[in-house]
Amino acid sequence: FGAPFKSDAGEVAPEDSELPLLRYIFVHHIRNFPFLDQAREKEFWQDKLQTFLESFANKHISSSEDRLEETKRRKLATKAAKLVELMMVSGIPTASGYEERIRFSEMEVVDVGANEQGLVVNVPHGHEINGWDINVAGVRTTSIKRHMRYHQHAEFLIRVKRSGRPEQYVGRRYGEFRKMHKKLRLELPGKVLPPLPRKNKSHSLLSSHDDDADSVSSASTQGAPPTHDDSNSSSGGGLRSYLPFGGGHKRSASSRNSLNPSPRGSIDDSRESSHSTVLYREEQRVSLRAFLRTLLQNEQIAQSKTMADFLMGNPVRLNEEELGDIERRKEMDEKRIEEQRRFFEIARKRAEELEVHMEKFRRDIVESNGLSKLFKEIREKDKISDLKPEYKKFAEWLRIEVAATIYHLFLAEDNSPDLFAQAKRIHSLVPYSALKQVIRYANPAAVMAGVLDLFLAQFFGARSLMQRIFGMALSDGMRAVQKSIDALIPKIDDPVLCAKVKSYTEADESFKNALRREAQEDNIDLLVVVLRSEMFSPELTPGQIGKVFNGYVAWNNAVENVDEQMRQGAELFGRLKQLLKLYTRQRDKAMMLKMIEEPTTLQLFRDLFTIFYEPLVRVYKSANVYSSVTDFALFADDAIATIERSQRQDVSADPNQTVQSFIDLCARHEHAFYKFVHEVHIHDNGLFDQLMGWVEGILDFLRHGPRSGLKLDINALLQGALDSGRIDKRTAIREINALIRWHTARKRWHQDKTRQKMAAEGGGDTGSPTKNNSFDASAAGAASLSSAFKPTDFGLNALDLEDLASESDDDDD
Repeated sequence: FGAPFKSDAGEVAPEDSELPLLRYIFVHHIRNFPFLDQAREKEFWQDKLQTFLESFANKHISSSEDRLEETKRRKLATKAAKLVELMMVSGIPTASGYEERIRFSEMEVVDVGANEQGLVVNVPHGHEINGWDINVAGVRTTSIKRHMRYHQHAEFLIRVKRSGRPEQYVGRRYGEFRKMHKKLRLELPGKVLPPLPRKNKSHSLLSSHDDDADSVSSASTQGAPPTHDDSNSSSGGGLRSYLPFGGGHKRSASSRNSLNPSPRGSIDDSRESSHSTVLYREEQRVSLRAFLRTLLQNEQIAQSKTMADFLMGNPVRLNEEELGDIERRKEMDEKRIEEQRRFFEIARKRAEELEVHMEKFRRDIVESNGLSKLFKEIREKDKISDLKPEYKKFAEWLRIEVAATIYHLFLAEDNSPDLFAQAKRIHSLVPYSALKQVIRYANPAAVMAGVLDLFLAQFFGARSLMQRIFGMALSDGMRAVQKSIDALIPKIDDPVLCAKVKSYTEADESFKNALRREAQEDNIDLLVVVLRSEMFSPELTPGQIGKVFNGYVAWNNAVENVDEQMRQGAELFGRLKQLLKLYTRQRDKAMMLKMIEEPTTLQLFRDLFTIFYEPLVRVYKSANVYSSVTDFALFADDAIATIERSQRQDVSADPNQTVQSFIDLCARHEHAFYKFVHEVHIHDNGLFDQLMGWVEGILDFLRHGPRSGLKLDINALLQGALDSGRIDKRTAIREINALIRWHTARKRWHQDKTRQKMAAEGGGDTGSPTKNNSFDASAAGAASLSSAFKPTDFGLNALDLEDLASESDDDDD
């Protein structure tokens, strides 16, 4: 690869390298990165980074083929390769200046409705996911006798509809959700599962359709400031009732949380206004619905026995009271979606009003050194009001975008209550005052260097604290894998087969490579080759080898299997493959643990800290960043208060008022944020100018190509290959045409798949006002910016970006 790594070739020009594209990117866009350009060639690149990479390679961490699944490294490498491809295709021009891309007009149909599905995932019905249409539709109470008393618990009513089957309801308590989560881990060991939402006992209010009631609810929650009523501080559920908020953190209990959490809360509204109904455990209901739908997005989980038992086992019959509760919650869902739709529609319209000014901003940025000019303006002007008109309008657009993002995260989604509770809890625990004083009076660079020395010190040759921390994390992962192995071995019920699989994972890499070649040459599964091999013990009996081979045959024909004996053979082979995957994963973690314990790893970590952290700390120290800690705490207090007021207000409230409350929140604190950016920039010692120059160097390559001005002459390359006899013209043309047909078919396949997905999720249903008018938060908020900036402004082609996005979707599928 050449310098700065150890190499006999020394400094290699990209055109002379065996890896010309990667070498070009490294020389022009990685090696000169503003932080890495200070790294020393021998001490960092050769003695630390190169040694670390060689050590990693020698550990022979398993590949995607070994694990029978796509590893994170493979996914990252694939995405990186696509980004390199996009960069080179965009940056290197052709000699003729003409480039043709595969396109057909039908593709435009996909884009028209692509942004109209944003809130479909929150609709109560009609949203089928991998064959399941589910909704946590209601909540009822059940009484269970413990010792001498009856205890009442919430039971969540789940509506379940499968293709070709009648609709049914099942009742599940929160504890049953937890048990289902644990069973999935056992049935699908190694599968990454979303976390179960925390238990939340908060209630919600549903106002009647009476106009007077709506207006009263809206006025009472938006106009009046929060009060401190200690008499209600302990009633109701949710974190706000018991977190020790002080000063700006303290909020009065909301109307839903000041209610007595009666187990009959879903129907008992005698304590409330005659126009309101208490919806018992409403926030928990929507968070569990989001949890279930997230699980079902994975096809393997959706088809698991655990999920089928949870959603289909022990159906219940509903009485009139429970049906009424379900209807009220359905009405609440519809109102919530409508409010979200109106919020994003209003936010989008306000953003569109800025388009004229955004065009001037776009021209400034697209011009040469546009980013440098922007940051120069920030350096010179103390306030937003002093900026150029186009920059002020950009700040106004940014205000709307941030407001829409906050609304989307903490109010719009099913899991928003859980996320908001976590954010409040973290905010209440951060000691902002102490943190401010530490940053103000201490030297952060020296403090962090001392802390790093403490974490990396190896007293008397023992493991450092950092090694122990990482080691504990890896050891926990190894123990979790071992639990899955211990659960799987009894199901296989053959210790010899299990020991053989383990011996393979622990064998020398040369033996593994020999077995992989044998499996490839014989066109047979690697597991069969491993189990029949005599290279390592224990050896299998002829009967065991026959059982394995019969299982392999049954596994290959599992779809057509109806015979019980064949089915058992397929299950045995499947469990052995799963065991091989688990043992491989366990070995990988053990190898990573060895890497952690190597001194080079610690030295590399220290160097990276020095390269990236110390320059930033020096800037933050000179810019008096400590004052921004208080500004952030005040913003968090204000944001929590705004979100809680929006939670308390009726869903039928004026959406203009809701939009304005979040925009006003951002406006109240934007000056503090601008002051932070301004102060950092004027004390950066040229660091941000270097960063902007680095970014503009990449943009210059994308827009104008290499600085040498060289262009790619495809016709000359083809003619030269023909003249030298390296290729045959007919064969080349036939293969090129086949490649074009393949890409055309792939694009059309992706278009059809996108249409089918839109139809399944309701995106193409123009008859449903709820679905058709749903807007994705990011699409709504970014409407103005996406219309102001075009891919060509950055040297990119829109069709190339579409290809990159479609390939990423295909990889995810």
